[in-house]
Amino acid sequence: MAEEPQGTLITLLDEEGKEHEFEHLASLEHEGSSYVALVPAYSEPEDILNSDGELVILKVITDEESGDDLLEAIEDDDEFEAVSAKFEELLEDEYEILDEDEDEDSDEIK
Repeated sequence: MAEEPQGTLITLLDEEGKEHEFEHLASLEHEGSSYVALVPAYSEPEDILNSDGELVILKVITDEESGDDLLEAIEDDDEFEAVSAKFEELLEDEYEILDEDEDEDSDEIK
């Protein structure tokens, strides 16, 4: 996947074919694989205020048939923890990142 400029909007389809728009925050490489950090993008100010600011981290894979880059969830817990830590380090100067003990649900970016 060509590295998207920070702030680029990306539209993803969920399992049910529904479109969701995300803002690309950063990309990185880890142990030979590529990853992206995204946050949901909202058009309405009230949706932004009601958002939990959760960071979405996905792995970039290449479709063997088409050669297209695809994004998939990271299933391996150790891989996810390692990549999450790298993104937190990369983004900590630009965003306030809350630890899990500060927020029971998940890490957040404000």
